[in-house]
Amino acid sequence: MAATTRTGRAGSPLARYLLRRLGTSVLLLLGVTIVTFLLTNLVPGDPVSAALGEGASQNPATRQAFIEAHGLDKPLVVQYVVYMANLLQGDLGRSIVTGRAVSADLATAVPATIEIAVGAIIVSLAVSIVLGTLAAYRRGLVADQVVRVITLVGLSVPTFWLALVSFNFFFLQLGIAPGSGRISPSITPPPNVTGFYTIDYILNGDSVGLFDALAHLALPVLVLSLVTVGLLTRFIRTSVLEVLASDYVRAARAKGLSGARVVIDYVLRGASLPILTVVGVAFGSLLSGTVLVESVFAWPGLGTYAYNSAANLDLKGIMGVGLVVGVIYLVINFVVDMLYGVLDPRVRLA
Repeated sequence: MAATTRTGRAGSPLARYLLRRLGTSVLLLLGVTIVTFLLTNLVPGDPVSAALGEGASQNPATRQAFIEAHGLDKPLVVQYVVYMANLLQGDLGRSIVTGRAVSADLATAVPATIEIAVGAIIVSLAVSIVLGTLAAYRRGLVADQVVRVITLVGLSVPTFWLALVSFNFFFLQLGIAPGSGRISPSITPPPNVTGFYTIDYILNGDSVGLFDALAHLALPVLVLSLVTVGLLTRFIRTSVLEVLASDYVRAARAKGLSGARVVIDYVLRGASLPILTVVGVAFGSLLSGTVLVESVFAWPGLGTYAYNSAANLDLKGIMGVGLVVGVIYLVINFVVDMLYGVLDPRVRLA
């Protein structure tokens, strides 16, 4: 009974902390819908001409019928209320580019982007932890200087240029990487279960399709990882240096603990909270900023869909992308806040 009471008391602040963060996220989500709606409807351009074409839009009757059908003649407040009513039912409207429901387009595009973003953040984090920790332990020595050069290159090289060079070198010249897209033309797409080709191929037991999907993921993930490693490594190096100067790390060393145990149990654990923050930001940036990489590799993801929607003044598509990006950032921030509360009792008790 005493153990149960202690558990309940310990869990109560965490529950209140998570409820506060969840309430804040809901309010922010409402703000995202307002900002997305206003910015989309205030952009310069004529959505009627973009939807109907120059010829049909010149016909007054056709133009008026389109405006009335889509409620464009109503005040913005009324349009927003209608938009929210449809949104609560999962209706994001119909894209003028694809002719399909925006929700159906995003259901295909979002998993494609998440697939390369998850791969990139996993590779980047693994490499950055090693490089950042090494640079911190070898501060001022040759290893530290080499890592600094690597991070400087990663932060300085333009993503679009790196994607073009990688595609040209590995595919066109060496021929060791597959072409563009998520899979080869000769490979049949997997049954749509999750939208993630790698997972769906595993669920379907298709090893040939899985290998082909992983091969197509390799270059986009490599390009995004090289760019992200520069940011993460610098931050991890700084965080590890701060922890190395702390008293509890000195005490652990004085006890005669092995170097590996000190790094894992004390240094990386102490540096985990600031690292967690920058990883969340980097992951959100990967999800919302892959348009250039997706363009080079013809990757049918969120970036490509956003570009096509903006180029064709597809207001429904633009609003759908803006909403998804906002939700992605809110989810990432909520997950980071939740992990903060789990890892550090001071945060949930504040």
